[in-house]
Amino acid sequence: MITIKEIFTKKELKLFVTFPFSLYKDNKYWVPPIIKDEVESFNKNTNPVFEHADARFFLAYKNNTIAGRVCAIINNYEVEKQQIKKMRFGWLDMVDDVEVTKILLEKVKEIGFQNKLEYIEGPIGFNNLDKTGVLIEGFDHIGTMITWYNHPYYKDHLEKLGYKKEKEYLENKFDFKNVDAVYYNRVSNIIKKRFELKALDFTKTKDIMPYVDEMFEVFSHAYSKLSTFVPISDAQIAFFKKKYISFINPEYIKFVVDKNNKLVAFAIVMPSFSEALQKGKGKLFPFGIFHLLKARKHAKDVTFYLIGVHPEYQNKGVTAILFDQYTKTFTPRGIVNCIRTPELEENEAINKIWKNFNPVTHKRRRTYRIDI
Repeated sequence: MITIKEIFTKKELKLFVTFPFSLYKDNKYWVPPIIKDEVESFNKNTNPVFEHADARFFLAYKNNTIAGRVCAIINNYEVEKQQIKKMRFGWLDMVDDVEVTKILLEKVKEIGFQNKLEYIEGPIGFNNLDKTGVLIEGFDHIGTMITWYNHPYYKDHLEKLGYKKEKEYLENKFDFKNVDAVYYNRVSNIIKKRFELKALDFTKTKDIMPYVDEMFEVFSHAYSKLSTFVPISDAQIAFFKKKYISFINPEYIKFVVDKNNKLVAFAIVMPSFSEALQKGKGKLFPFGIFHLLKARKHAKDVTFYLIGVHPEYQNKGVTAILFDQYTKTFTPRGIVNCIRTPELEENEAINKIWKNFNPVTHKRRRTYRIDI
């Protein structure tokens, strides 16, 4: 017998967050979240994403044991301002029983119907900074802290239930040695001189903070034309600063400014925390924090989290400045692999940025939709 329960309390949310720990026990590719952080991110009183979004959380039980979970999301800005009548679902995990998946998604559909929405899409989070997509290829590659991992049967369940492909995302990686340091140094100098640009490097997080708001302005200009784009509020930016910027090695954040010190391009790269998170098993203390701090300084793999160029400077070679700075930072650190976050297959601009590095697509993920 399968039943579904809506959850509300912090104790119940912890059950929601920790369910995948049993589902992926001993799986060497799954990367656990930090339990405390994930629970707090679902706190409607502290996470500013809830200023513009509603979320309801559900657990499915089979024979009185948790068998699945889902978060049903309505992004009110998307629905009311952009007139995109979409019901979102995310944080979908379940045992290999399509009936469990069915009861979870029927609840999502019910909420969408009650709110007069037109279709469901997922798995996706609240906005463009959240995890997205169900993994459909690349199950034998370790995940990252900013992507979901899942068993192969997730795709099968969704398709059996009538869900169709909506968006496809590619995850690519390349060897750092594929970045020609001499070439990018030469091109960087030309572009800086031609457009009167300057690269900014950092060693202290406090020096980055004054630029973060402006960075999100560039982010919005660069990504606003994508079909998946939803604006990020000032409160969400402040939350992002606290949650991520202070944790990233400041040397891995690069900015490009014009002659008036106005930001025109940026890149945020994170050391790979995957193995450190696995060792920490979802906890910062007593030892998890040490694994993370070690990875922050010594990880040989890095993840390109965000990169953006203001439209006025796109197709002008500005990314050469960023890559020139990264070669100077990464070479002495012995960086080996550069891993990219999921990028829309249709995003030609981003594909042009990476084409010279001989990238390999090692994972594919997909969002699915169904009409309500």
